[in-house]
Amino acid sequence: MSKPHAKYYGLPVEPRDIILNPSPEELRGFAEEMPNTRTTIYRNTNTQTRVDSRSKLSTYIVTDTPEQHDSQTISRAEYERVAKLQNDYIRSREMIVVDGYIGNAPEFRVASRLVIEKSNANIAAMQQHLYYPATAEELTSFEPSLTVIYTPNLALPNYPAERLIAVDLDNGITRVFNSDYFGESKKGGLRMWNQLVYERGGLALHSGCKVIPVGEAKKVGLIIGLSGTGKTTTTFTKQNNSSPVQDDFIALMPGGKVYATENGCFAKTFGLNEKDEPTIYGAVTSYNAYLENVSQNENGEVDFYDTSYTQNGRAVVRMQDIEGMMDAREIKTADFLLILNRNDNIIPGVAKLNRTQAAAYFMLGETRGTSAGGAAEAGKFLRVPGTNPFFPLKHALQGNRFWELLASSPMDVYLLNTGRVGGMDADERSRKVRIQHSSAIVKGIAEGTIEWEEDADFGYLVAASIPEIEGDDIEILQPRKLYERQGRMDEYQQMVEKLKTERRDYMKKWAGLNPEIAAAVE
Repeated sequence: MSKPHAKYYGLPVEPRDIILNPSPEELRGFAEEMPNTRTTIYRNTNTQTRVDSRSKLSTYIVTDTPEQHDSQTISRAEYERVAKLQNDYIRSREMIVVDGYIGNAPEFRVASRLVIEKSNANIAAMQQHLYYPATAEELTSFEPSLTVIYTPNLALPNYPAERLIAVDLDNGITRVFNSDYFGESKKGGLRMWNQLVYERGGLALHSGCKVIPVGEAKKVGLIIGLSGTGKTTTTFTKQNNSSPVQDDFIALMPGGKVYATENGCFAKTFGLNEKDEPTIYGAVTSYNAYLENVSQNENGEVDFYDTSYTQNGRAVVRMQDIEGMMDAREIKTADFLLILNRNDNIIPGVAKLNRTQAAAYFMLGETRGTSAGGAAEAGKFLRVPGTNPFFPLKHALQGNRFWELLASSPMDVYLLNTGRVGGMDADERSRKVRIQHSSAIVKGIAEGTIEWEEDADFGYLVAASIPEIEGDDIEILQPRKLYERQGRMDEYQQMVEKLKTERRDYMKKWAGLNPEIAAAVE
């Protein structure tokens, strides 16, 4: 039902009409009315968007002190100018308001709001899936700490692709212009939430979370990594009938305490199949899932392998539709953390890190980029501190805070390569780290069945043996053996020196980083 009087609801904008907190059924109906939305054979919706990835080059922090941020910035005066343009535009639009919470622990949930054009109702529906719901009583006097104001159809000249994501951390407002990609709504709230977590003494991690039963115990694992490194796959792959807890972001607090953020999952669908990823597949093909940019024929059949439009097909699913999910309020502290690294050279399938190495590799955030980051990242070798491109403050603060949190946490930390060793896909000499390899590694970590030995080149521990990984697959665990067998040791040594030099130079970028962390890559 449309309702006027925006000021009555405490909105910072005044739309022509307001649809305030519609039901899931109403949002589904609005989404089905969109001309770029089709229904699949699973009876869920599939929307094709103009923008198919997050717009990193169009994202700016609002500040008059740019030296306090490593991200690109705009001045507050410029922000006020573009905010007025958006406010004026919204006066002629019908807008949907969706309220809910980031997080579900009573002591650590943050009231959040999305305001978006009704013409892009699929984004509102997807965000409603991810928010933890507010009660009817809470909605009567809802006061958000974080707000995303979203106009997908308002272009903004003089910005990259006439697109802008303006992040006003001081007031807890992100304004999105000219992108109809759902990720800008999801990340809009979480980016601002990153700062709140830091101010409370913790650190927001771009991380999945799962619980693996080991005998009578339950081992809690965190999985951090850039989009496309296998974070979701690793989180949902079953070991000992493990339970997924979170897919994308968590708060890590002193003592290893973990808090959740989202009541659902924004899953990448490229290459999705029932055999390798049955848990995700089951949720994505359920009635309540919202698909985005997934290939679909005229009969409603979807093709998760077709990349003719984009490789970055996505789906938002509810946690309640994920088999075996566990509420984060049931877990106390994390037992181990995996830093995912999608590489293709001499990085082993797994390496165990000491505290100093852990903070260093956390800052390195090495991986090969995928389509999830857009054309600016796809196919390129990246280093993203904390594997968190959404941290809005100085990145050195991430590394220092992670170092501090490890001192009070029981976690062991591991580097996990989810790519290849010995070369890229087209190199017949290389070996792929397959899902079953990664699953055996995670199982071995949880059960404590891995035998370790020190790596002579990098000083971390590599696996000498892991149950379920045998024969030639040992080369995935110790790439040096692969290069030795193939007579490529000169190439191997050159790569060792190249990595060490690049890592030393990279660490020098971060003014204020604890020197012990930087020294760990020497």
